[in-house]
Amino acid sequence: MFEVIPLPAFKDNYLWLLVQSSHAVAVDPGDANVIIQALQNRDLSLQAILLTHHHADHTGGAEILQRAYGCPVFGPERESIAATTHPVSEGHTIQLLGQAFQVMDVPGHTRGHIAYWCKSAPALFCGDTLFAAGCGRLFEGTPQDMWQSLQKIAALPDDTRIYCAHEYTAANLQFARAVEPANLDIQRRQAQVDEQRARGEPSVPSTLALEHLTNPFLRAKLPTVKTAVAALPALYDSGKVLPEPIQTFARLRVWKDHFRADNLVQQ
Repeated sequence: MFEVIPLPAFKDNYLWLLVQSSHAVAVDPGDANVIIQALQNRDLSLQAILLTHHHADHTGGAEILQRAYGCPVFGPERESIAATTHPVSEGHTIQLLGQAFQVMDVPGHTRGHIAYWCKSAPALFCGDTLFAAGCGRLFEGTPQDMWQSLQKIAALPDDTRIYCAHEYTAANLQFARAVEPANLDIQRRQAQVDEQRARGEPSVPSTLALEHLTNPFLRAKLPTVKTAVAALPALYDSGKVLPEPIQTFARLRVWKDHFRADNLVQQ
């Protein structure tokens, strides 16, 4: 089985390097120099690049790496990314490092966003769709798109490790605490993440089981979340009536967009 190495980049990104023996695969290499340095330090050859969506902090180093190492670049079929040599979408399976990676369509953050699931690990590389205790902003997709994408991810095995692309966990947990102030799992996770970050450690990956317990965007069907969202003022409406639980999710996402940590309800 492969090792997964987090490589910090920019302000809060993680570029993921999958390593088996002397071979490596880079996921969302926004900065080529970070990847090249890691490859050189470990004497690794780059076998492939996986891209989840078109934003520059995920794709910025892909062309440089592809030219330098001559490796294939897998990217979303429904997005135009110059570096992509192998467009993929749901239904495709990629064989890398002796493992099968299944492609999942997970639109919402962008219209063509994809994720890569390795069942044997089990591990999900989900870009900016699902975060630790959060989810991505709806820059291009609709609440329906993102809700359906999150439900697809939520159906994976509970022990799936969630490799998202940003260190947003502490801020996301502050919001989760505002939504469910009595949720003890959120409180325990906050304390753990605070300790991890104080030691300079990443707070990711998480597991899908932990997300089910602490991520409000996966919990929009639950009475505690629905009650919190129902109490919001009208400014948190999405602009149109949506079926439940998508309506709850849409208002929750708007609430998160406007959330300030100093408004956190402490109990």
